[in-house]
Formats: sequence, structure tokens, C-alpha cells
Amino acid sequence: MKQIVIIFLVVFSVSTTLKSQTALGTLKYEDFNKPEYCGTSCHTDFYMQWKQSMMSQAYTHEWDEIEYFKLAIPHAEKDGKVAEVKAGCNGCHAPISYVVGDVPPPPPSQNSRANESVQCEVCHSITGFSGDIPHNFNYIMEPGKTKFSSRVGDMESPAHKIVKTALHSSGDFCGICHNEKSPYDMWVKSTHLEWKEGPYFKEGVQCQDCHMTKTEFRTASMGTVYKDTKLHLFHGAHDPGKVRGTIELRINPDIKEAEPGEIIKFTVALFNQKTGHKFPTGSVEDRIVWLDVEATDSKGNVYHLPVDKKGFEGEEFTISTDVLAYQDMGIALNLPDFKGVQRDAVPYGDRIFRMPYFDPQGRMTIQQWNTSKLGVDYRIGPRETKTETFTFNLPGTLPSGEMKITAKLNYQLLVKSVGEFLEVPKEEFTPLLVNEHSTTVTILD
Repeated sequence: MKQIVIIFLVVFSVSTTLKSQTALGTLKYEDFNKPEYCGTSCHTDFYMQWKQSMMSQAYTHEWDEIEYFKLAIPHAEKDGKVAEVKAGCNGCHAPISYVVGDVPPPPPSQNSRANESVQCEVCHSITGFSGDIPHNFNYIMEPGKTKFSSRVGDMESPAHKIVKTALHSSGDFCGICHNEKSPYDMWVKSTHLEWKEGPYFKEGVQCQDCHMTKTEFRTASMGTVYKDTKLHLFHGAHDPGKVRGTIELRINPDIKEAEPGEIIKFTVALFNQKTGHKFPTGSVEDRIVWLDVEATDSKGNVYHLPVDKKGFEGEEFTISTDVLAYQDMGIALNLPDFKGVQRDAVPYGDRIFRMPYFDPQGRMTIQQWNTSKLGVDYRIGPRETKTETFTFNLPGTLPSGEMKITAKLNYQLLVKSVGEFLEVPKEEFTPLLVNEHSTTVTILD
């Protein structure tokens, strides 16, 4: 009982309003309750949902740890232009550590409070954001007895006051961390802006409607059951169930029967029927989405079909080939003559849906903080349909019978070559099948 009283006294004592970009070191860890405090007796279901989400792993997730400690910090210490990322990464990945000035925080293995990542009191202490556009952790935070939420409810909490804000029901809240500018003033994350420019924003659909889906549920274990409670699952790019089926896929031939030696053109239509932003989004420098088409003849022989070129500027970065990239990793790794790793590491000739990032030397980079220029944006927008063609000159030796042609859209959180080079856990670059579709052609004698 004494422990609970002490916690309550600490909560009562804090009433500081702060803006993140001037808040470094202005608070103490004691100003924030631990997530277990919220989840042990009252918000048990929300706590368990959060616990298995990426929000709870924003600092401890292994790729983020490797990227921060192996690349971002050493790079920031060598290049004054990007020096801010040493502290700034934590503004979204370990916000409490940022506002208390614990930067860089200890590595996750030391189990410090940075490991709480984006915990309950981070989001429920935010009252607004500074400036016109939410981005780069420009939150305004008021930690203390009052918690800010999208609902007040019809019961009084014994632990805290609740104030309803319009911001907590708006996608603008998410933009605080899901929009980001690099030190070179490039939008290296723009998920919120993509949504703002798309059809769903115009229809009033918010980020929370898809990533915090509503259901009949209690907001607290002793509270009221509401018909529209927002679950705290935050499912997104790291959730296979969310990614699968994002893009509808169909392939068709221009003729159904052909003889060996003839030419057939296959058209693949890709429709983004699921996301309110572009696909992929977020850490676009990491993500790789590619379309692979293969034909299998009646004898089981497999033929890989390269995509037909369209001729737009920058297209060379959207077709997989045998080139090296990401040489600027050598800065942090003390490898001045680093030649890079495979840019794509997927079958040559496949179409890649991406937006390349370039460093100040014009080299493609995997390091968003070192991005000084953006390349062609060849991602699939919300409700957009892209079409790709694949021309197949049938071999003269092709056996007669049914030939099956399959189009597969694959997704990886991280380019395989980068993951292998930096010794990232394999699951981070294991391909996930987004969708597939097949058609057939009859090969005549």
C-alpha cells in the first residue's frame, strides 16, 4: 500500500508542459509511471495488447538496436550534419529517455527504462504538437495526474483524471512520429502525409480506424463496456496478418493458345485496396516489395520472366539488378573503402515498388538520417492500380500442354543483403508473400 501512495504522490507533483524539441533533460524518469503500473490491475487487456505490439518494442527491437548503435551513433559522432540523430532517434523510439536526457540510453540488454519504448504514459501525456505539421516528435507533453485520451467515459478513474482531446482521435496524433525529416530537410517518413493526401482522409477515415480497430470491449477491467472501444494492438508493417492481402493481384495473357517460338505478353494488375497510405510506407529505405513472375511448362521446367521497362526517369532503381549500394554504412563502421552490398538481393529483372534514398554523395542509402535526396516514388498509393507487363518469347523447345504462369508479390522489412551484412535476425528479412495469382496458356504441338 505504501508503494502505491508514493506513486500517486509523484504523479500529483508533476504539471510541467513541454515541447519535445526543447525538452531534452527537463524531466525525471520518476515523473512517468511504468507500463506495468497501468496494466497490472486496471488496463490489463490494453497492456497485454500493447505488450505484443511494436510500440512496446520501439527501442528493444533488434534491427532498431543494430541500426542505432552500429550505424546512427557512430555516424553522428563523425559528421556534425547528422549529429542530432544521436539524441533525436530516441524522441520516438524511447521518448521518456529522450525527455529525461538519458541519451544515448543503455543498450536493451541492460534493461533500463528506455526498454519501455512507446509506453502508456507517452501517448496519454501528449496534449498537442508544435508548429503546423506533426513530425520529428514535436509533441507537447503534460505528464501528471491527468491523462489525455479520445474518451472520457462514464466512470471516474480512482487512479487519474481523464481529459478528452480531439487530437487522440485524429491521424495527426500519429504523424508526430510517423512523419520525419532528415537533417537534410528530406521527408524520410511521410505515412501521415500520404494519408492526408489520399482518399481516406477526405472520407474521414483516421489512422486509428485501421491500426486501433474498434470493438465492444472494456477500457478498464472494472469499467464500462463500450461498443466502440479502440484496441491497443497497433498492428502494421511488422504484422504478417496486416500485410498479407494488402495488394490484390491478377495476371492475364494476351492470347490463350500459342506455339513454341511465339511471343506472349502477360499483364499484371496490382490494386492497393487496403492501406490508407502508400505501400510500402514508413521506413521506405528498409522495405522492399517486389513482383516476381515465373512460367512453368508441362514438363515442370521453370522460366523467370523479367518485367518490361516503361522508360520513366529513375526506373533503373525499380528493377532488380546486380549492383552494389549502401556504401555510406562504411562511415559508421570505419570502412573507408567499403564497396557496399547488393542493392536489391531479389531475382534480377523483378519490379520493385520503392522510393530510393540518396546520400550527399549521390549513393543509394539505407540510412534515413543521411538522406539528402529522394528518388522516383514508385510505390502503390491508396486505391491505386498499377499495371506491369512481362513479354515472354516462348522457347522453340517448349513442350506442348498447359503452361502455368504465376505472379507473386513479396515483402521484406529489410533488404536481405543489409540484414546479412549487419547480422540482423533472419526473421527481419524473411520474405512474406503479400499475394499471388496464376493463369494458364495452352502450348500447341
